[in-house]
Amino acid sequence: MTSHPIDAMPLTLAAALDAASGERSAAPFILHGDELATYGDLAVASRQAAAGLQALGLGPGDRVGLLSLNCIEWLVLFFACARIGAVAVAMSPRYRDGELGYILKDSQVKAVATLGEHEGCDFVALFERLAADAPRLRHLILLPGAEVQAHASATTKLERVPYSTVLQSADNAEAVTGLQSGATAVTADQLAMVIYTSGTTGRPKGAGLTHRSLLASAWAQAAHMRIADTDLLTLASPLNHVGGITCGILTLLAGRGRIDLLPEFKAPRMLERIRLHRPTLLAGVPTMMTLLLMKSEGMDIDFSSVRLAFIGGSSVDPSLLARLQQKLPAATLMNLYGLSETSGAIVLTPWDASDRDLMETIGVPIGDARLRVVDPGGVNDLPVGEVGELCFKGCGVVPGYVGEAVANAAFLPDGWLRTGDLGQVDARGVITLRGRAKDMYIQGGFNVYPAEVEAHITRHPDVLMAAGIGVPDPVLGEIGHYFIVRKPGATVTEEVLRAWCAEALADYKVPRRFEFREELPLTPAGKIQKAALRSDRAQT
Repeated sequence: MTSHPIDAMPLTLAAALDAASGERSAAPFILHGDELATYGDLAVASRQAAAGLQALGLGPGDRVGLLSLNCIEWLVLFFACARIGAVAVAMSPRYRDGELGYILKDSQVKAVATLGEHEGCDFVALFERLAADAPRLRHLILLPGAEVQAHASATTKLERVPYSTVLQSADNAEAVTGLQSGATAVTADQLAMVIYTSGTTGRPKGAGLTHRSLLASAWAQAAHMRIADTDLLTLASPLNHVGGITCGILTLLAGRGRIDLLPEFKAPRMLERIRLHRPTLLAGVPTMMTLLLMKSEGMDIDFSSVRLAFIGGSSVDPSLLARLQQKLPAATLMNLYGLSETSGAIVLTPWDASDRDLMETIGVPIGDARLRVVDPGGVNDLPVGEVGELCFKGCGVVPGYVGEAVANAAFLPDGWLRTGDLGQVDARGVITLRGRAKDMYIQGGFNVYPAEVEAHITRHPDVLMAAGIGVPDPVLGEIGHYFIVRKPGATVTEEVLRAWCAEALADYKVPRRFEFREELPLTPAGKIQKAALRSDRAQT
């Protein structure tokens, strides 16, 4: 496939934004509710904020936490950090004391920009509590609205600086001019961002994303998807995750497109924005797409403007893709495979994929990404068609993890990333995902990959979500225990689902146990949190 013409990739994030601003200064880039930021607006504001961060004593290598819902201020500070060589540490508003306390210490954060209250949590008070165990933390930048919580909190271990003050610190031309020359000292291989893994197992690890890795993934995705200045993406994926910052913001930046940025994913709100702005692009994890389809029933939503929808973050079951094809008949659908450790997308469905390839495979490597399929020891390459662990190098693969608890065993010599995902590649180079290596269980001597079973279960018309784990069994070693969320109003039973599986799957793959729930635990990125499910089972 011929790549769509995209300008040559810049070496740093600031250079990327400035190049786009130089070409399209007055062109809209980010629409956020009633706010609009042009390319020029974002470039200017990020220069001002960069000088303001420098006025706080922040500089190259310093870690700055960003905790908020999606907003323009988050992007301003992200690019501001990039300009001065500081490192943005992504924090989710869904995190609480345990997670945030760990990240503050592990990344040695010196400043945090935070919202005020969200879903009953006062983050100003929370960071004040955590400051005693985070000796490097000095500054709390209060995003719009956080001043209310700041006034209500009497304890002030940290210097509190309103976001507006950060911008106003650079109102003199000398500060911004000095910054311009300093920005050139930032290099492509410097850290730009730390994203902590979703924590599906144990303590999260901080993936160290560089300027080069972020831009490489975004530029490769933009070329593959043929992003143009006529494109508008409706984006509800969190900016603290590669699905939002790389697959959304930076990819559209590469193609000079526009983004309708929602604070967070709420299906009714996203549908209203789709109705209002008629996007050409849609993106989300399978859970988001499933809820969009559910909530759109009975609503007069015209999806005919959508030319491309990309779905990633976890395995996409064929029934969801089939429903999306019906709802978006004019759109091309693409699976997107990527990790925090690949800085974003590294595998995408080809444009000329057959329906079978779309339903059964995840696609081909993009950009300069290289693929190996290795045995469990990570030593030997496996032949075409055999299932092994997927390993990648190039494109957006990060150099490693950061923090005190270094966990670089995920990397093979010469920079190959062991993903922990099982898959196989055919003679065409097309990849089929078989599941997570750690999710596989052995029932009576047979390997069972839950992703395959989950995909079949979710094809049942009464099932909304399914997640399987292996649990101990005195006779078979392990058996499959599957958690099911029914569709609203559905009454499907364990017996019906067991018969449904027995019709299509080998007997050893048929789940021995089903457990019905109202919802499943999700990571901040929208993936099902199997570690929580395993913990639940271990306690019963």
